[in-house]
Amino acid sequence: MTEPALQNDAELARYRTEVRAIGRSQRLAGFALVLAGAVAVWSSGYVGAAGPTVQWGGYAALVAGWVLMLVAIFLRTRYVRRRMRELG
Repeated sequence: MTEPALQNDAELARYRTEVRAIGRSQRLAGFALVLAGAVAVWSSGYVGAAGPTVQWGGYAALVAGWVLMLVAIFLRTRYVRRRMRELG
């Protein structure tokens, strides 16, 4: 890793793009699971006898989605701290 040069707007934009890419797949997968879980929990009242199973599946998807989002936050924070340590 090289030291981020943040003196002008182009370098700052490149650094922000680089940081946004960290954990992107985990964030997107987490967001998709949270949406799918919310839809499953909401629709569990409409599926008849399978309602409790769909509801628990929705809760599991919500938990997994939030865990993935927290993992992405952890990865990004660790990356930024490591980069800033190189500055000092």
